[in-house]
Amino acid sequence: MATVDLVMPKMGESIMEATILKWLKKPGDAVKMDETVLEIATDKVDTEVPSTAEGVLDEILYNVNDVVPIGAVIARVRTGADSQQSAVNGPQTTPQTETSFQHSTESQKPVNEQRPTANDHRTAASEASNDKLQTTNKFYSPLVLNIAAQEGISMSELENIPGTGAEGRVSKKDILQYVSHKRSDKVGEPAERVEHAEHKAQHETRQEMVIPIERVEQKEGPQNNQLATYTGNVEIIEMDRMRKLIADHMVRSKHTSPHVTSFTEADVTNLVMWREKVKKDFEKREGTKITFTPLFVEAIIRCIKRFPLINSSVDGNRIIVKKDINIGMAAALPNGNLIVPVIKNADGYNLVGLAKQVNGLADNARNNKLKPEDISDGTFTLTNVGTFGSLMGTPIINQPQVAILAVGAIKKRPVVIETPQGDSIAIRHMMYLSMSYDHRIVDGSLGATFLTAVANELERFDVNRQY
Repeated sequence: MATVDLVMPKMGESIMEATILKWLKKPGDAVKMDETVLEIATDKVDTEVPSTAEGVLDEILYNVNDVVPIGAVIARVRTGADSQQSAVNGPQTTPQTETSFQHSTESQKPVNEQRPTANDHRTAASEASNDKLQTTNKFYSPLVLNIAAQEGISMSELENIPGTGAEGRVSKKDILQYVSHKRSDKVGEPAERVEHAEHKAQHETRQEMVIPIERVEQKEGPQNNQLATYTGNVEIIEMDRMRKLIADHMVRSKHTSPHVTSFTEADVTNLVMWREKVKKDFEKREGTKITFTPLFVEAIIRCIKRFPLINSSVDGNRIIVKKDINIGMAAALPNGNLIVPVIKNADGYNLVGLAKQVNGLADNARNNKLKPEDISDGTFTLTNVGTFGSLMGTPIINQPQVAILAVGAIKKRPVVIETPQGDSIAIRHMMYLSMSYDHRIVDGSLGATFLTAVANELERFDVNRQY
């Protein structure tokens, strides 16, 4: 008899954990290779986890709604003759329930959770600190342990942090909130005042999860953390899971990267005229539409090759320059939320290939058919705020990238045209471009130069080119 561990799969560079939505199998059920065992959700997409072995599901280590770190063992599959006999005889154990399942005991901890996998880029000092943090019977995810090690939080401090996660666990939000208080010298206050501040912060966080359309008056809730009450004509809408995750991702991005946004405008008349001239023939010949997005992506790729630092990420005090050019493009989901599917190795496609990639990913986003690999490993993001009628925007960086470019609506305007014969005024198709970038490594000179280069690429578009 052999047992195979089923682990939470890696689903992208910036994804550290996932939430279990539904188990499709129970202990004792037969499973085939690549058969779906459970459904999970990340802050980017919902997906299915297949079995990596054929046999019988022997043990489930996490329940529905548990947040599980990437790489942790979530179930075990028994293979061999014993598994076939178990499948015939039926389940030998009672499925675990939320009331009976205890993560806090060492005997029931998944192997990967007892010894969390260290980040490849973590320093030796951090690893030593992490080992010290694991000498406790209380469960902490690898992400929480990493943050604690990097911030110099001792085990005694960590154990005193109030947890708002399942079974009172300390979540990423809890420890980041604690670090924020510590940096503002609130941790140095008497223990009673620290505890009061932590409970108040948790209470305010729960209040923010109830979003009023029109907030007329807010009254402080009672001591039992009851949600605030409102007066007047209001509508209370609770965020769905995806909106909460997006909100958390945006706040973390602003907390991580000092954002700077530069603006420019481009005369895209030639590009508009060319597209209008070829779009019918393009669709008939290639079987897909030619939109502005692949034309924008093409210009961005050319400029990234000239300014490779834009295509990078930050790891501590190191700059990781990405050799692959993977362009993310913001797309709308059916529920109104946005997601960023990624064109992998975008520089390897011609214009026709880019058009097919753009349209295919956009269609999959609209029909909820995106896979985890479709939204992972992006190195630069393009967002078209002009789709919604905006002239320009100040986009938030999609971590761990260092820049995001927004294009606005294309509008006809009278502009001054410089010619050898003198200046004249003409009606031209104009578009604003804006780019937010991480000022830790991209200074104003590089950011503005790159943005201007993209605008120049669009302005110099060859109206006589062949696709």
